[in-house]
Amino acid sequence: MNNKKSAYPLLTALTAAILSAPANAAITLYDQEGTTFSADGYVNAFYVQTDTDNIDDTLDRDQSRVKMGFLPNYIGFNMGKEMDGLTLGARSSFWVTINDSETNATSTGIDVRQFYGTVAGEWGEVLVGKDFGLFSRSNIFVDEFLSGYGQVSDTLGLVDGGGVSFGNIGTGYPYPFPTAQITYRSPVMSGFRVAVGIMDPVDTTDDTLVGKNYQDTPRFESEITYQTQLGGVDLFSWVNGMRQKSENTDSSVESVTSQGLGYGLQAKMGNLSLTASGFDAEGVNPFFTNNAGEPVLREIDSTGYLLQGSYKFAGKTRVALSFGKTEDDGNGLGFEADYETRGLGVFHSINDNLTLVAEYNQFEIEDRTNNLTIEETDTVALGVVLSW
Repeated sequence: MNNKKSAYPLLTALTAAILSAPANAAITLYDQEGTTFSADGYVNAFYVQTDTDNIDDTLDRDQSRVKMGFLPNYIGFNMGKEMDGLTLGARSSFWVTINDSETNATSTGIDVRQFYGTVAGEWGEVLVGKDFGLFSRSNIFVDEFLSGYGQVSDTLGLVDGGGVSFGNIGTGYPYPFPTAQITYRSPVMSGFRVAVGIMDPVDTTDDTLVGKNYQDTPRFESEITYQTQLGGVDLFSWVNGMRQKSENTDSSVESVTSQGLGYGLQAKMGNLSLTASGFDAEGVNPFFTNNAGEPVLREIDSTGYLLQGSYKFAGKTRVALSFGKTEDDGNGLGFEADYETRGLGVFHSINDNLTLVAEYNQFEIEDRTNNLTIEETDTVALGVVLSW
């Protein structure tokens, strides 16, 4: 049994995705008379050895690569201006792959993940433009392996892919795809902060059928976060969600309601950090919140969770453990599947801008329909990460 062909419609969407995260720091280039301009960036590369066992034994292989990790390489620019009692801001970020030489000599594309402006005051902040979605946002941003490598499923085309690895995408949470939006964020109120936004909706009905898809309302997303300290423990918790409905001008085509709920809790006690998060969704791709790969993936139910812990030694070396799992009831692979990953990572900070990473990751796909293991992949990754 070989399910690679049935997965191909999903592969292009999967390998084309670029993952990113907010800037941790920035270099100030200009700061005068209430106007600021700064730049930040992230560069990483990993030597990777991947051992894949497929259900079709003729596809088993041990592949060596030099690739980016879970995060791609990027450069970002930030602008700010104080004017008439308001703070005006803007951010643009540009993401590139380092793996373009295998077949195309030099074909690196620039992927704009963020391009937005903000208006802020005592009443909160409004963001207009392109940014990451709110559903599943904190699930991924607090991932202990964000600067690591993670899973590279061969069935999903990631071992040979030219883009990023997948970290814990699809094994604990879907990726909160950047999208056009208008989002309001409240001020922090006794540790609480609320974000609500209207997003450009995505098609989830079948394009191959008669008629045209339409969404007579936008996609709605929201997130509530709460941060506090209790008995010397720093706590960060969140709940986020999304909902949209797709119609078709052909009345014989059923409408599709897409909705999801994400949640999680992180506790930090000195050098120890513990994180648990999860999600439940229907009509949503278990890998991407923009439903990449429809119409095959348009009506699926999925649920997942991610459990992690880390400890920092001497302020320089962080050791992290991770276990994540997503269950879905049938997608582009053509069967009900479980995706599971286990990771061990060591992150050693040379200084604030340079980190060395060593990681071991196990990834597995189970076919629940036929009670078969489709793929088992073991990955060892050694990387260098520079950030500013």
